[in-house]
Parts: sequence; C-alpha cells; structure tokens
Amino acid sequence: MSAQVSRETPTTPHAPSHGGGPSGKLFGVGLGPGDPSLMTLRAVEAIAAADVVAYHCARHGRSIARSIAAKHIREDQIEERLMYPLTVETTDHPGGYRGALDDFYEEASALLAAHLDAGRTVAVLAEGDPLFYGSYQHMHKRLAHRYETEVVPGVTSVSAAAASIGKPLVEAEETLTIIPGTLPEEELTARLAAADSAVVMKLGRTFPQVRRALSRTDRLADAHYVERATMEGQRTAPLAEVDPDSVPYFSVAVLPSRVDTGPAAPSYGEVAVVGTGPAGPAWLTPETRGALASATDLVGYTTYLDRVPERPGQRRHGSDNKVEAERAEFALDLARRGRRVAVVSGGDPGVFAMATAVLEAASQEPYADVPVRVLPGVTAANAAAAKAGAPLGHDYATISLSDRLKPWEVIAERLRAAAAADLVLALYNPGSRSRTWQVAQARELLLELRAADTPVVVARDVGGAEESVRVVTLSALDPSEVDMRTLLLIGSSQTQAVRRGDGGTVAWTPRRYPETEEGAAPGAGSPQSGG
Repeated sequence: MSAQVSRETPTTPHAPSHGGGPSGKLFGVGLGPGDPSLMTLRAVEAIAAADVVAYHCARHGRSIARSIAAKHIREDQIEERLMYPLTVETTDHPGGYRGALDDFYEEASALLAAHLDAGRTVAVLAEGDPLFYGSYQHMHKRLAHRYETEVVPGVTSVSAAAASIGKPLVEAEETLTIIPGTLPEEELTARLAAADSAVVMKLGRTFPQVRRALSRTDRLADAHYVERATMEGQRTAPLAEVDPDSVPYFSVAVLPSRVDTGPAAPSYGEVAVVGTGPAGPAWLTPETRGALASATDLVGYTTYLDRVPERPGQRRHGSDNKVEAERAEFALDLARRGRRVAVVSGGDPGVFAMATAVLEAASQEPYADVPVRVLPGVTAANAAAAKAGAPLGHDYATISLSDRLKPWEVIAERLRAAAAADLVLALYNPGSRSRTWQVAQARELLLELRAADTPVVVARDVGGAEESVRVVTLSALDPSEVDMRTLLLIGSSQTQAVRRGDGGTVAWTPRRYPETEEGAAPGAGSPQSGG
C-alpha cells in the first residue's frame, strides 16, 4: 500500500531541483468550509507561491479541497494527490485501521519531504482549518520540526454552520464544546449533557446515535442541522425533522447559544433531584450539569442554589434549609404546571438530603403522576475519604448526628451497634451553632468501644475555599473544632494512619479483614485493640 500520486510535470522553473541546496517551505493551507470566496488572501498567496500543491482524497480520487482552490492552481505546478487507502474501519492490515492509516501518513509525508529536500515549496490544501480535525495535521506532525513551515488558518465548518443558521454560538460566560459524532453513544450523551453550546461534527452514519444522545439529554428541540455549509446544496433544518438516511458526512449538529432563548420549552413537566457534590462546579457530573442547564426552574436551599451558574430564562426559587417538605411540594406543583424543575441538593441527594423529601411528597395522591428523577452526586463522605486517602476501603456505616429529626437515644444506639461491629463510621451533621454537645457525647461513647489511637479524619469544607482535612486520634478529637461544614470519619480497628515522605498523613482501611476466633470482630468491645 502506498500514497498514490497524480502528477503533472512543470514546464516553467517553478519546481527547481536543488539537490543539496536549501530545503523548501511547507504550507498548511486552510481553504475554509467550501465556498471559494471564503478563502483568505494569505491562502491564495501561499498557493501561488507553491511549486507543489498536495491534497488528500478518498479512493474515488475526487478532492473537495482541490475543488475549492481549483481556480488558483496553475498548470505549471506539480500536483500530488494523497489517496487514502481506505475510508471505513475495516482492513486486513496487521495493525488494523489505525495501523493502515499510520503507514499511509508515513508514506505521504515521505513523498512531501522529497519535494522539500529538493528545495520545492509545498502547499498542502485542507478544507476548513488545517489543524481542526484535518488531514494536514498528520503531515504537520511528521514534517514541521524538519522544515520551515507556515500554517494558514481557515474558516471552520463550525463558524460556517453558525452563520448558515444565523444563530450565535456562544455569548457571555457560555462555553462551546466541539464533539466528533464518532464517539460512543454513552460518551456523546455525557458530553452533550455537560455542554452549554455544542457542535457535533462528522455525522453521516453516526447521525442516529447523535440524535438519540440529543434526545436523552433533552437537547433535541434545541438542535439545528447544517449540511454542506456554504457549498452548493447547503441544507439547514431542525435536526429532529431530518431523515437519517439523507445525512452525508459533511454535516453537523449545532446547539447554539441559549442566552436569548433559555432552555427549550418542555413537552412535559418533571422534577429532577440533583446532587451538586460537596462544593463547586468541579464536583458536578455531566448528567447533573445537563439537568441544571435544561431546567426551567431551580428549587433549593439558597446556599446550594448559589453554586449553580445563573442562566437566562431560568427561574430560581431559594428557601431556608429547614423547609424541605414545603420545598418538595413547591417543586412538584411547578412540574404539574408543565415546568421542568431541578431540585438542587448538596452532595448526593439521597444521602441526608432532598431526594427523600421529594419522593415522600411525590407518593401522595396530588403528585402521583409527576415524573421524578434522582441524579446522584459525590457525597461528602466519599469526597472527604478521597482527600484523606482511603479510610472507607472496607465496610462502613453512615450516621447523622443531627437530632432534629430523630432522638439522640436512637443515634447513640446506632453508634454503639456500628462501633461494636467494627465498622468505619462516616458522621454527617456533627455540630452546628445550636448543637454543640453531640460530638463530645459521640466521642465518649466510641472510646468505650474503640482504641484511643483510632484514626479520625476531620474534614471541613471539602472542595471549598476553606478546605481543611486532618487526621487525628479519637482521644485527641476536639469537639470545639467541629461545625456543620465538618464531616468526621472514625476508623475501625484495622484503619491505618501513616505519615508519608512529603510530611502528610494518609489514612486507609485494608480490604482484607483478619480471621478471628469464633467469628468475633477484632476490636469489638475492647478499647485496647486495633489502632
């Protein structure tokens, strides 16, 4: 297999052969999206200066790049047609599809290098921009470090598509995501869910999965279809109306800016209970990002709502932290009126958070038909454990120390039971301005069943500006340092705390548990064991 060449011999001295003389110059020439009038002046100059004009093409031999630049190519210039050996991912090459292409790129770059070594200037034509999903980039990576090189940027199909539909791509603080439609469908769905604005390239046979991904992320109504932007036969349409069998490779899906329009009007009302993680956008999942972006209404505790960027067209309904039932019913009432509601919850909505309140209300007769989804988030225990090492590496129990919704006697009984079972404990809601004694009580209770040197992770404001994660012993735990923004991880008899070379302490609980006599757990009932 080799790079196939169609060549015309020059009749004027535009292709000198200098032997050992100076090398020629390499141009990567961006031609724009298809309309020859969108070529830049510099692109025309680079083609005019070339001794050799090269372009990639499929096995049928036709080249869109050459057709765009046709009127600027002279008869006295050498033309090198770099023909791909295959166009689909099936081949008997021992290295598979990627191996076949790598061999082709090596041979094609060697062909161009021979011209450059002979002192010839070589212009490699590229649709759109040479370094944007372009074939030229494979020549560039193999040649640019060896020869004088200039890349001439071109108008991309992304810009052309936006111009074709007359819609801004991004405004204000929005971000633009460029996605190849050849990604697996699950990955497409995740990327689209997390995107503000997006363009999906390389449709063709990928169109059905792109359409499904848009539908799964509630973005189908926002999506525009653009085919052969700026070329003859250009077509635009709402993507939902496009026949999949009519879609060529040179087409894109566009999700434009929502600054003026806001989220698309929902076809039905629903409530999505979303977890924002312990703090800030870095902890959001793609699914959560998508639900927050597509919601018409955000409902939640004001502190958690403040973590979510404001978006045009959305309504925000903030409230106090102690009105969970009322907040849940309010969200369900909005959904009954056809609104797409995101109930914002810190951490994971199913861990001491809003999912329970919403589902409890949704189980009542007035709201039984309202669709409810619960979208997971990173819970505080997992976030704190990751910062400390792996203290939750074995079995553990999660307990809230808040006695606002259950009596302290129940909490104490559960602490004793979990400690007797030698479970690591994740203690949520350990203290607040109105609850100052529970941590001290819990420590004294646990010291009856755990060794004094049991490692304790004290994690405060994980992911936030005031993040502090320390490992202390159970006896040294100071209740006065614990507040509502703190989470405690109490180790088991097997949990280790080790100081590492950087001076930090890492805590971890082994997954392997030692065998015990008569099934008794090590440390159970003995404050002297473990540590």
